[in-house]
Amino acid sequence: MKAVVYKGPRKMTVEEVEDPEITAPTDIIVRVTSAAICGSDLHIYEGRANVEPGTVVGHEIMGVVETVGDAVQQLKVGDRVVLPFNIACGECFNCVRGWTNACLFLNPNATGAAFGSSGMGPYRGGQAQKVLVPYGDFNALKLPGTPGDSHEDDFLMLADIFPSALHACELAKVNTGYSVAIFGAGPVGLLSVMSARLIGAAHVYVIDCHEDRLQKAKELGAIPINFTQNNPAKFIANFAKQYRSQAIYPGEDRMLGVLSGIDAVGCQALDFADPTHEDHEKVIEALAEVVEPTGAVGLIGVYSPEDPGGNNALAKKGTYPIPLGMIWNKSITIGMGQCPVKKYNAFLRETIIAEQTNPGTIVSHHIGIDEAPEYYERCDKREHGVTKVVIRPND
Repeated sequence: MKAVVYKGPRKMTVEEVEDPEITAPTDIIVRVTSAAICGSDLHIYEGRANVEPGTVVGHEIMGVVETVGDAVQQLKVGDRVVLPFNIACGECFNCVRGWTNACLFLNPNATGAAFGSSGMGPYRGGQAQKVLVPYGDFNALKLPGTPGDSHEDDFLMLADIFPSALHACELAKVNTGYSVAIFGAGPVGLLSVMSARLIGAAHVYVIDCHEDRLQKAKELGAIPINFTQNNPAKFIANFAKQYRSQAIYPGEDRMLGVLSGIDAVGCQALDFADPTHEDHEKVIEALAEVVEPTGAVGLIGVYSPEDPGGNNALAKKGTYPIPLGMIWNKSITIGMGQCPVKKYNAFLRETIIAEQTNPGTIVSHHIGIDEAPEYYERCDKREHGVTKVVIRPND
């Protein structure tokens, strides 16, 4: 079969690799109908994740069940499914408590397993024509409809970025009527807008420097802020003054920031004064400034334990100086980490079926698998108009 293979920094190829085979009675094999390129894949592409050359990549996967192991009971050949990017056994101490992102069984070297990712076990990715899925009954989420229908892109977003966006909102304690600041207008940032509005947030601000992505955020109902043109904290404060001037409760007119902040960028944050360079802590510093006392922050952007591309010795080791004193003094709660996809994906599936949400609207390109290396490069350059790329491996 064809698959996208990492060969080294900024080098992806499409190669013929061996078809997957059932190795345990709980396995299934899925014929992939759609697989997306994720920002985390770009970390691999850039050589900023410790992935061995020759690894089949891709963790946002959906398709049709082609083969089932003898112990599989709830799935059958022909079922349409989407796969959570984090693979879990469903039976260990963490899985039974709902933390499927931290499965203790499927990765012999660390906590948590995933498809085609750094340090997440020996599992091949799904930017391929087929993929092996351990514990298929537990991991695969069944879907209605048929491959290629009007919800194909929507359902694919359930593999990672839509649940991750909702998880970011939960970490940031978004609630009805809350104000929210989202740093990063990439796919997760855009779907964080959709998630915050699904919860019932009031004013949602999105901060980025790419005008095409900020325009998309505006279309989703957010207030866009280009950090190269406006200081985010000052912009939000000036905007808030318009509706805080007649405060109902004493002191409300002093609450000119937001109650919830989301970092949808991670360690590759840019220097606001010079976006051609990274400033790893910039988003955290901005969130510390813009989030009000007693507010909350969700860090859903990736901060790796090791980052070979870090711009200083501390960053290379995953250590970042942050304004902890300000955060502590303001009693800001910080939540972070990988999303336990299965906590959210079945419920978000229902919002798609009910036409409440359409996360696939952020998809900008559909490509064949042979075009993947080109689009890795285009995604990495943040090329105008390239927002979310979906590979159709079997087309």
